[in-house]
Amino acid sequence: MQTFDHYINIPKDARGAAIAMGNFDGVHLGHQVVIESAAKAAQKLKAPLGVAVFNPHPRRFFQPGSAPERLQSDAARARLLEERDVSFLFALPFDRSMSMMDDRAFARDVLVDGLGVSHVSVGADFHYGRDRVGDTKSLQILGKEYGFDVSVVDLEGGGAEKYSSSAVRRALKEGDVAQVTHILGRRWCIEGLVMRGEQRGRTIGVPTANLSLGDYVKPRFGVYAGRARIEAKGAFLPGVINIGVRPTVDGVEARLEIYLFDFAGDLYGRTLEVSLEHFIRDEQKFSGLDELKAQIAKDIGTARDLLERDSKVNGEVDRAG
Repeated sequence: MQTFDHYINIPKDARGAAIAMGNFDGVHLGHQVVIESAAKAAQKLKAPLGVAVFNPHPRRFFQPGSAPERLQSDAARARLLEERDVSFLFALPFDRSMSMMDDRAFARDVLVDGLGVSHVSVGADFHYGRDRVGDTKSLQILGKEYGFDVSVVDLEGGGAEKYSSSAVRRALKEGDVAQVTHILGRRWCIEGLVMRGEQRGRTIGVPTANLSLGDYVKPRFGVYAGRARIEAKGAFLPGVINIGVRPTVDGVEARLEIYLFDFAGDLYGRTLEVSLEHFIRDEQKFSGLDELKAQIAKDIGTARDLLERDSKVNGEVDRAG
């Protein structure tokens, strides 16, 4: 998959694509339906398949101080799109110039003159243009005028609520891992570099790898059973995860810590992809390290049991998705 961070002077082989357009944070099941719509159009038109996203997210542009609450990194999103046979990813630069475009200017300057699209698939709630003046109806009208097809896709839901990135964030904040997995169609993962902590875990026989939550949405603070793989390769290794500020040791910054069962090795500076699979308990403050150590032993036992049960039911899991 080839990625472009602009829409001007796109090479000839990348023009004329059938694209799915949106932000696709999480690439959940609803997003996948939109991408599948574009893929069908690409096949029919004998055109390449593309995805267009906005970088940064318009909310970040208009509210720079707001929490990003991302569901995945750009790299993780790109991998998932590539797995769906997307040939071109257009990361459209959402700057002041683009923010001032009305719906017509966006369709003309970006979609037609810039990308030369043959087809656009969007979700039913898609809005674009200055002050969100453009909607799916205006996009269809402009598509007829400028010569590209438009498909509007209802975001299918598993109940009363449609699949959405907002629904995933809400479920994560509630610790509802099952609902998160249901909406995404796979386990949710945090990806980041292992950083040096205070190394207290080593003193109690439970060395942990520490990751900053960075721009990610902060899940419910507490203990989880989950897995991790190194450098996005190989098998996911089972472990127990703590997300929070570590009140027993007067921590301040929220972070993720994972203890990998039966693993020995140096992970500092390496990238870990960590999945959450079961919520075990809320974060709590203990009277001291002895009480904390005893609870960690219980958490390890609970996490082992849950993950071993999953393996028996589903077979060995070696990838997140």
